Amino acid sequence: MQVNLLVALAVGALVSTGLLVLERVTDHSLAVMAWEMPGISAAYLFWGAIGGPAFMGIAIAWLINAVVYGVGAFAVLNCFKLLTPALPK
Repeated sequence: MQVNLLVALAVGALVSTGLLVLERVTDHSLAVMAWEMPGISAAYLFWGAIGGPAFMGIAIAWLINAVVYGVGAFAVLNCFKLLTPALPK
């Protein structure tokens, strides 16, 4: 279970990093922004409430996206783990 959690968090961090890189490469395309919405929404809330620096908003967006996509990866990994004993040997 702990291994699945660590792998899921690593996958979430990689996906979040990839989305941040793709944003610059695609010239801030709306298609990439749609995938970043959980983190972007949290960053806008932070920026509107506190008025902190843009770097903190980007860090919050990265962290929130990593957690959101990590939860999805964790669910997929657990489904694979449940299906593994059902496979014939």
